[in-house]
Amino acid sequence: MTRPKDFISIHDRAPGEIAALLDLADAIKKEPGRYRTALSGKTLAMIFEKSSTRTRVSFEAGMYQLGGLGMFLSSRDLQIGRGEPIADTARVLSRYVDGIMARTFAHATVTELARHATVPVINGLTDLLHPCQVMADLQTIREAFGTLDGVKLAYVGDGNNMAHSLMFGGAKTGMSVAIASPAGYEPKAEIVAQARADARDTGARIEVTDDPREAVEGARVVYTDVWASMGQEEEAQARREKFAGYSVTEALMERAAGDAIFLHCLPAHRGEEVSASVADGPRSRIFDEAENRLHAQKAVLVSLMS
Repeated sequence: MTRPKDFISIHDRAPGEIAALLDLADAIKKEPGRYRTALSGKTLAMIFEKSSTRTRVSFEAGMYQLGGLGMFLSSRDLQIGRGEPIADTARVLSRYVDGIMARTFAHATVTELARHATVPVINGLTDLLHPCQVMADLQTIREAFGTLDGVKLAYVGDGNNMAHSLMFGGAKTGMSVAIASPAGYEPKAEIVAQARADARDTGARIEVTDDPREAVEGARVVYTDVWASMGQEEEAQARREKFAGYSVTEALMERAAGDAIFLHCLPAHRGEEVSASVADGPRSRIFDEAENRLHAQKAVLVSLMS
C-alpha cells in the first residue's frame, strides 16, 4: 500500500489505516519516551486563519515532544494574507519545512496547499471537516469501551464540520452514527452519501434525523458542539432560537445507554448546547478527549513525517 502524503479527511483513509493510527496513538500515549526523537530535526509549519487553543497547543507541544519544531504562522504573518497565491505559499514552505498543518475557513485552502506542497499537509480544521478532532474522539471512545465496532454515537446539534467528520470516523470503524439537527442545519447531503458509502464496507450505520431523542436512544456516546462556529457569530441569536430543544441535558442523557459517555470538542457553552451538569458530570469525558488531541495528532505526525 502506498503511504499517504497528507491527512485531509478520514474519508480518504482505509479502515485499516484508521485502526493503525489509533493503535499508534495508544502506543505513544502509553510510552511517550519511546517516541521523543521520532521527528528529531523535523519542522512543522502551522498556518492559522482561525484562533485556537487545543489545535495550536497540542500540535506545538506534540512536535516538541517528538523532537521537532512547530512554527506558529497566523494568516496576518504570512504573505498569503496579502494575496500571495496558496500554490506559491505551498511551494515555498515545502523548501523550508517537513510538513504543513493548516487551520482554515475554506476547505479548498487545505486541499490546494496539499495539491501544490511536496511535503505532507494536515487538516487542522476547515469549515467542512475536523479529522484530527475525530481521531482523538475515536481514541477516547475506544478507551472507554474497548472497541468501536457496533458502538452507537449520537451527535446533537449543527450539521457542521464535526458532524461530517464523525460520520466518516464512524463509517470507517463500524460504529452506528445518528445525527440530529434542526431543519436547515443538517449535514451536507454529499458528505452523508460518502459516509454511507464508506459504511457499506464496515457494517456501520449512518442516520440523520431532526429528533434528538430518537438519535440518543440507546447511544453509548452522546456528542455535541457549539451552535455557532467561528465565522458565524452574527447568526448566534438566530441559531439559539433554531436550536432550542437541542441541548444535551440530564433528561436527554437518560435516553442513552446506562454506560453512555458525553463528548464535546470544546470550547463548550454551558447552558446552551449542553447543561453544566452534563459537561461537568460523571459521564463527561471532555478533558480526556481534549488530552487525546495530543496523542492522536502525534500519531498522525509520526505516520506522515518520520
